Amino acid sequence: MFRTAELGRTISKADYDRKLPGIREALLEAQQQVREAPFPVIILFGGVDGAGKSETMNLLNGWMDPRWMTTRAYGKASEEMNERPEFWRYWRDLPPKGRIGLFLSSWYNKPILDRVYEQTTEAEFDEALERVAAFERDLADDGALIIKFWMHLGKDAQEKRLKELESDALTQWRVQPQDWEHWEKFDSFAVAAERAIMRTSGVGTPWHIVEGFDERYRSLTVAGIILEGIEKHIENLNLQREIEAARKAGKGKKEKEKHKERKKKSKQDSSKVSQSAKERAEDQFASTGLFPNSSSETILSQLDMKQSLEKAEFKRLLEKHQGELNLQARKAHELGISTILVFEGWDAAGKGGAIRRVVAALDARGTQVIPIAAPTDEEHAHHYLWRFWRCLSRAGRVTIFDRSWYGRVLVERIEGFASEIEWKRAYAEINDFEDQLVRHGIVLCKFWMHITPKEQLKRFKEREKSPYKRWKLTKEDWRNRDSWKDYEIAVNDMVERTSTVNAPWTLVEANDKRFARIKVLETITTQLKARLDRVETES
Repeated sequence: MFRTAELGRTISKADYDRKLPGIREALLEAQQQVREAPFPVIILFGGVDGAGKSETMNLLNGWMDPRWMTTRAYGKASEEMNERPEFWRYWRDLPPKGRIGLFLSSWYNKPILDRVYEQTTEAEFDEALERVAAFERDLADDGALIIKFWMHLGKDAQEKRLKELESDALTQWRVQPQDWEHWEKFDSFAVAAERAIMRTSGVGTPWHIVEGFDERYRSLTVAGIILEGIEKHIENLNLQREIEAARKAGKGKKEKEKHKERKKKSKQDSSKVSQSAKERAEDQFASTGLFPNSSSETILSQLDMKQSLEKAEFKRLLEKHQGELNLQARKAHELGISTILVFEGWDAAGKGGAIRRVVAALDARGTQVIPIAAPTDEEHAHHYLWRFWRCLSRAGRVTIFDRSWYGRVLVERIEGFASEIEWKRAYAEINDFEDQLVRHGIVLCKFWMHITPKEQLKRFKEREKSPYKRWKLTKEDWRNRDSWKDYEIAVNDMVERTSTVNAPWTLVEANDKRFARIKVLETITTQLKARLDRVETES
């Protein structure tokens, strides 16, 4: 794989000086286009020590406007980083739309080093690479332009380069003992790098192998690949917009034709005049699966909504389960085990009341409740999961989400904030995200608070009459009732596709608030205890 990057390619100083002004001008123009574009550019540098990774990054910062760029180089993970899932520090540093991010020693560094030093098996190495590939697919699918460079030198050329750096008093600091150690393991690094490149070069995430022997050659080569990548990405984006506009125009024309045909038939058959608006809507959306028939059965319709608790029994169980939760949470804190609680549900289903009973059992110093609303401008400029990765707490803490990343497959799906492609893709992205949380040892509990339409209406009317609850009720809450069937089928799909062995959904029958609160407390305690028991068994 690397033989074509060991040919000793060079560019003369005269050619370099002649081409450089045009290259720099083109890079600045491309950067300006990116600033106005709805995607970020993520540029990765990996490769052989001494092949010019850091020099090229520094050069790009000089050739382009660094105000609209972020540059990140990663060393050994800090204690704070190790207390969170592996990709937390990378998600945190991702550039927003309109910016360019340069990354050195990124998410490839640890998997390759672990394999070279035989800290992992080949199978474990492949698993790590698949996690990397999934991470990059998520970003690319969301529109990011990802350009990856493997800067290469042959073994003899690397030795010569390291000796040249050591011989110069101004550059000898750049050669560390580990560089020579890596040189001695050159063949092992080449095997691991080749496997990494093969397993993570996909559509939208290709690698570019660049010969690093000659500084002028590698600099112009990298710049040319970046320019071509940005140009093609913008062309593809414009093409997609044209296709989408044509599709919508064609769909609108077909809808008009269908409307005329329905109108004609309605005159021929007067019985169809009595068809309700609801029935017509069902006919229209039946083929999409987005609007179920009234007879459709979902997982929510199977719940026993008559379950309840008497007040005295509730008080007894509340004291019992809050005490147990407090005990388990303190043990988890001592062991550095984090807990994430996710609350989703209908408006007025009792999420807030359940959360308050949970918080009352925990140490406030290690507990954070995060209410999720519409994304801010900063959040909207990133992948939709970015804001949730940023919220992950350090070891031993409890983080409670009042609504969560599931908005992607619920409100964003129903209200059209996410395209069909985006929300359908989100199930796999969410499963991967949650798998990373659980693999890191986090206890993840997910609750859907379910009430009937009748109970919701009752609670809405009660809120209207209550001065201290009236603020909770909005026009949007009333409007959402009109989409109940849409949401019900979306919840069914959500549970079907994201309730996994390691991250199951708990469906809470919440018509009776007392019953719901106890079920939530009991579920958290049970899952937390199971995790602590596994830790004890493993130790």
